[in-house]
Amino acid sequence: MPAEFSHHYANLKDVRLHYVTLGNGYPVVLIHGWPQTWYEWRRVMPLLADSFTLIAPDLRGLGDSSRPASGYDKKTLANDVWLLMSESLGHRRFAVVGHDWGAPVAFRLAADHADAVSHLVMLDVPVPGDQPAGSGIGGTPRWHHLFNRVPDLPEALTFGRERIFLEYFFMNGTDQANVFSDADIAEYVRTYSQPGAMRAGFNFYRNMTKDVADNRATFATGFKLPMPTLGLGGGGSRGRGELVVESLRRVAVRAEGGSIADCGHFIPEEKPRELADRLRAFLK
Repeated sequence: MPAEFSHHYANLKDVRLHYVTLGNGYPVVLIHGWPQTWYEWRRVMPLLADSFTLIAPDLRGLGDSSRPASGYDKKTLANDVWLLMSESLGHRRFAVVGHDWGAPVAFRLAADHADAVSHLVMLDVPVPGDQPAGSGIGGTPRWHHLFNRVPDLPEALTFGRERIFLEYFFMNGTDQANVFSDADIAEYVRTYSQPGAMRAGFNFYRNMTKDVADNRATFATGFKLPMPTLGLGGGGSRGRGELVVESLRRVAVRAEGGSIADCGHFIPEEKPRELADRLRAFLK
């Protein structure tokens, strides 16, 4: 782990968030997905640190943050990040980048605090609920979206087998070979093997119905995101391609993006240089 990464904790109302910072410049918060932590940004952050102050939190329940029993709907998770950025760190205006479940959290943060979020980037997950029909995330449901929502069973089946379960996603979600080293997987397994972490991760999925309802209530008012938005999907067989930017075009005034070629779902780790270049151009 590079020495320049700085680790911190913020004590919020009902959760203690661990977060990592790097760089100097305009503030950008990087929101991770599942089954990951802040660590998924380790390759991207050094590439942007010359121009941006990068803040990468562990979302509630995951990584080295605390694990409350509730609060895994995306509005609450977004509010955690808002409190971290605005109250703990004092940033009045900042950009937001989210990957996987971090993308719907980033959307809610931008929708709920449109005056503070200058730019929104969503990676390989569209906006939940913007489609008139279909799954809560959009497109064909993936098997684990249903499995992870079953009460208690996923916890029982994965207890003591966290590495087997998590490694499946890392090995089958990329279009590039050798993206994750043994040390990378061990770091994710370290945090997800802690008491309550797997349940917290499954709770991200168990709140999908509420997430869709919250977003559709926002859409029903006629609201559209006013800030520039960027949607990028993995352009390979394991990515969501153009689905993300197509979603943003329905819910934002300004949307751009597309896909990153030869890339699966784990964009920040598969194509960090390409992603950093796209972010730098968008945020300039």
